[in-house]
This record gives sequence, C-alpha cells and structure tokens, in this order.
Amino acid sequence: MKNSGQGRNALMVVDGLKWMFLIIGTTIGAGYASGREIWQFFGHESGLAILIFSVLFTVCCFVVLTISYQEKTENYSVVLTRLMGPRFSKGYDVLIIVYLFTTTGIMIAGGGAALEYFHVPFTAGILFMCVLLFIVSIRGVKGLTGLNSFLMPVLIISLIMTLTVYFRLNADFSFSNWVSQRNWASSLTFTSLNLLPLVAVLSTTGTQIKHRGEIWIASIGSGSILGSVSFLYNESLLAAAEDIMLYEIPLFALLESYPHSVTAFMAVLLWTAIFTTAASGLHGLSTRLRSMLDMPSWLLAVLLLCLMLPVTELGFSRLVALLYPVYGILNLYLLVVVLIHPFFLRKRF
Repeated sequence: MKNSGQGRNALMVVDGLKWMFLIIGTTIGAGYASGREIWQFFGHESGLAILIFSVLFTVCCFVVLTISYQEKTENYSVVLTRLMGPRFSKGYDVLIIVYLFTTTGIMIAGGGAALEYFHVPFTAGILFMCVLLFIVSIRGVKGLTGLNSFLMPVLIISLIMTLTVYFRLNADFSFSNWVSQRNWASSLTFTSLNLLPLVAVLSTTGTQIKHRGEIWIASIGSGSILGSVSFLYNESLLAAAEDIMLYEIPLFALLESYPHSVTAFMAVLLWTAIFTTAASGLHGLSTRLRSMLDMPSWLLAVLLLCLMLPVTELGFSRLVALLYPVYGILNLYLLVVVLIHPFFLRKRF
C-alpha cells in the first residue's frame, strides 16, 4: 500500500509538472522570449510590479485550473460562463476567438521571420510552421503537453543561463532601487494580457486533470518560474537600455557580445517559443470552434491555418507595441473576476 501511495504521488507530481510546462509554454511566446513584451510593460522601477505579477499569475492559474477540473471542461466556454455569467461570457468569447486568431497568425509570421536568420525564405518558413502546427493540432492536448514538456525546460534553462551571465557582467542591481517602484500598475495589464490565452488553453485540460495536487504544483511552479525569469530579464534589459532601440528583438542586444554559435542557438530557441505559442493558440481556438461547427478536427485546423495566412503580413513589433496593450486593458475586467471568484465560491475551492 505504501508503494502504491508513493506511485500515485509521483504520478501526480509528473502530471503537475506537465501542466506547469503547458502554462509556461503558453505564456513564453515570441513577445516574452524576445524581450519585447517585458520591455513594453516593465522597464525602470518595475521590481514590485514583477513580484505582484508573479502572485496574481499564480492565483489566476489556480482558479482557472480548478474550475476546469470541477467542470471537466474541454473548451473555455464553460469556464467563462462560470466566471462571468452567460451575458458577459459571450462578449469575451468573441474577444478570445479574435485574440487567438490574430496572435496565432502573427506567431506564424514571426516563425517565418525567425527562420530567415538561417537563410530560409520567408514563405518557406511560414509553410514549415503550418505543417508542424497541423501535426500538433491533430494530436490535441496530449501532443501539446508532450511538446511543451520537451521544449520548455531547454528554453527556460538556456534563457536563464544567458540572462544570468549578462546580468552578472553588466547589470548594476541594488536593493536600494526598490525605494521607488512607480510602475507597479503595469503588473495588472501584464497579467491580464497573459490571462486570455491561459483561459483558452487551460480550459481544455479539465478532463485530463486527475488530482487537485496537480493544480497546486502547476500554479505555484509556473508563477514562481515566470516571476523569476521576468525579473532577471528586465534587469538585464535595463543594463542594455541604450542598445535596445537598435534591435527589433531586444534579446539580440544582450547577445551582441556572445559568439555567433550562441546567438544561433538562442535564435532556434526563440523560434520554438514562437511555435509553442502558435500551437497553444491554434489548439485553444480549434477546440472552441469544434463545439460550434460540425467539422473534423483535421479539416478545421487546415481551414484556420489557411485563413491565418493573410494575417502573416502584419509585423511582429507592431503586434507587441499596439495590440498587446489593447488586449491587456480589455482583459482587466476578466482579471478582476478571476481574482474575486474564490471568495464568492469559497466552499467549492
């Protein structure tokens, strides 16, 4: 019996880590991994903002995963209805569909652009992305979690190592800098921006979660890791603030003094971050539309990818600079609803 209990606990930890990597893979997309999203929302006097973001993000993951687990959801419509009621959920349903569609299309474009570093034609890079996205979408949530469980540890470790080396050599961090923290409010818009894809993707896991312990592991683990990486990334970017304006991708400003092989390796990891974001977005979008349309999953994936091709004409930096803040503001209401939800249904939590 003891061995059986240990086996169940070990399986719970493994499954919890699986959901944790799904959360991280959904959040660390092209905007985050490139540093553009971090620089857009944080920057100077943002240490407290990043700490608040880490706490809020943990709570949001816990609430969304708990509702998904309780309701055994397969798409986000049930989660939205429980959070906001049927009237407001319809409006956010449309917003999520538009968000997932536009950002997934932009990520496909970003993937094609990233492969140009290796002299792959832009069109060929886009087609390559679409083929891989089609394969992952056919496998569903199992294919997505398997992909993230493999790619995310490599991406996170490499990113942390790169940022740590740069931080130790160039950053001038002092706890006295925490005296002035006027940018704390950016934690709200940054969390709300990342909440929308989380609701879309995590709502598909309801039938897969077997134990509440998985939710605790996934929520606390993802919040802690993303908070730590965000702080390290932001401090490193502050040290390179004068050079960031010269690069569309701020990460390359940090890699300027690194060997070409390191830059190429990080370019590959950046592409994987773009791909995981696109895969998560396509998965969340297709699962929602499949409940509305009587269409095979493979045909729906093909249709969505074809419709997204015109969106690839939009630029990556334009998305982060204009669209992300807009979505962050629009999602503030959803953030408030998620945060207060446990207080109204404390018994169920």
